[in-house]
Amino acid sequence: MDKLIIGGRELKNRLFIGSGKFADESLIGPIVAQTGVEVITVALRRVDLSGGKENILNYIPKDCVLLPNTSGARNAEEAVRIARLAQAAGCGNWVKIEVISDNKYLLPDNNETIKATRILAEEGFVVLPYMHPDLYAAKELERAGAAAVMPLGAPIGTNRGLKTKEIVRILIEECELPVIVDAGIGKPSEAAEAMEMGAAAVLVNTAIATAGNPTMMANAFSQAVQAGRQAFLAQPGETTEYARASSPLTGFLRS
Repeated sequence: MDKLIIGGRELKNRLFIGSGKFADESLIGPIVAQTGVEVITVALRRVDLSGGKENILNYIPKDCVLLPNTSGARNAEEAVRIARLAQAAGCGNWVKIEVISDNKYLLPDNNETIKATRILAEEGFVVLPYMHPDLYAAKELERAGAAAVMPLGAPIGTNRGLKTKEIVRILIEECELPVIVDAGIGKPSEAAEAMEMGAAAVLVNTAIATAGNPTMMANAFSQAVQAGRQAFLAQPGETTEYARASSPLTGFLRS
């Protein structure tokens, strides 16, 4: 059986989505219903801890796995504080670590991410760290207790695609943990490519939320993720430098 298990939970859908940037947050429920998405990220700063009507959690189906992120954290200490607040607010024990001090490219700080991962994993959190693709950092996150690693495909929010493809491929080959490609994926074909490489899942937000028809785009991504996973499991044939005929080129006209 082809199973994705993270933090002891078996997931049937390998498309994770974000809850930000939607012009109409009421679309989140129908998207989940149509695609079967099970994991949704949410920034704690968008959770109304007072229980007000504008709480983003009001739009997320109750049976989804909430993946609070530590958006806004500039170091490990701030990320840990945000994760603990999210748990106290009833968002569960899953957390996506985001530690970003670079205000131009919004690249994650791997060193601070490792520190936060170690602390939170020891406290029993299911930690999914967002990281700049780097094998040594990924291995250190494994040792720190991460449940998966989430390398970026391109800078967050850019929709530029799988620009880190070759390094992500190395992580997939060398890491024991699931590799979930996060950030920068702009088209369903790019999600399929990541899955064909052997990624365990992809997380998509901007490409869906800012599409002309977010629901249709979410369905397209869901189908692409499934197709990419099936292609990976089917073991694509080898590539060659020179052409190879699919039918015999000799002997056909001989008497």
